[in-house]
Amino acid sequence: MPRAVKFSRYGGPEVLEVVEVPRPKPGPGEVLVRVVVAGVNPGEAGIRQGVFADMWPAVFPEGQGNDFAGWVAELGDGVSEFAVGDEVIGYLPRAAQADYVVSPADLLTPKPADISWEAAAPLSAVGVTAWAAVDAVAPAAGDTVVVSAAAGGVGSLAVQLARLRGATVIGTAGPHNADYLRSLGVVPVEHGPGLADRLKAAAPDGIDAFVDTFGQGNVDTALALGVAPQRINTLADGRAVARYGVRHKAQEDAFSPRLVAELAALVSKGQLTVTVSEVYPLEQVQEAYRQVQRRHTRGKIVLSLVPPDERPAPAAEPSTP
Repeated sequence: MPRAVKFSRYGGPEVLEVVEVPRPKPGPGEVLVRVVVAGVNPGEAGIRQGVFADMWPAVFPEGQGNDFAGWVAELGDGVSEFAVGDEVIGYLPRAAQADYVVSPADLLTPKPADISWEAAAPLSAVGVTAWAAVDAVAPAAGDTVVVSAAAGGVGSLAVQLARLRGATVIGTAGPHNADYLRSLGVVPVEHGPGLADRLKAAAPDGIDAFVDTFGQGNVDTALALGVAPQRINTLADGRAVARYGVRHKAQEDAFSPRLVAELAALVSKGQLTVTVSEVYPLEQVQEAYRQVQRRHTRGKIVLSLVPPDERPAPAAEPSTP
């Protein structure tokens, strides 16, 4: 039987279960995907904990996971843009951590053959989020841009996207990530008390834009350093959005298969690096979320649903369970 991650009550990672479920059937215009790798993201933990229950209430038993990569296992009626065996990248809120998922065909993106499954799966979530956050502050050649939590899943991509626009990028992170950020062409600055003074020293001519991926007062720091509110984007500080009018662009503001394809092309060309720090088997989903909730991850954590030696996509797959 196919497996899926489910939870039947709000709580910590311990409420997550890997359960057997019927194999889904694609309807007209839909595609059944055999998921190879699925992402693990901090926001998903918030949904599971009930933090966003007013906005996104769970329907128990609720699924989990958003971003995935896999191959086409079956086509619904009327689908002509894909064939069985095609490798794809997708985004399905609260459903991606499952052996099989059904997606509208027009929401899938072809996966380039030269991108690993682990690098492909996060592009529809953290990749798009990073693009939206960077685009919101409109960096240009000659600008100096600060990205907070720059070694994290979104931050590590945001710094690269800002650099591709010609900006000088400063990334805040722990000292253990300094060399990693330098490898991405980023000026590392240690986060924590005294951050504003360290940023002034790193950017004596001023800071033009600020991408906040972490919260914890980063918007206040940016404003104190003279960054205009319209050139600050926060993913984690709703109070600052309401109080100061800073921007709050994220995945839902930018997602499209076309954008995912553009990000995948950058990865193929070696212009964008997706760092995957840890790969957990599906059965260890609880530990994967414990790790991501510590908020000290470098790059991404993902779940593997198909072992590496079983990953070559078959030419065809039976359409019945």
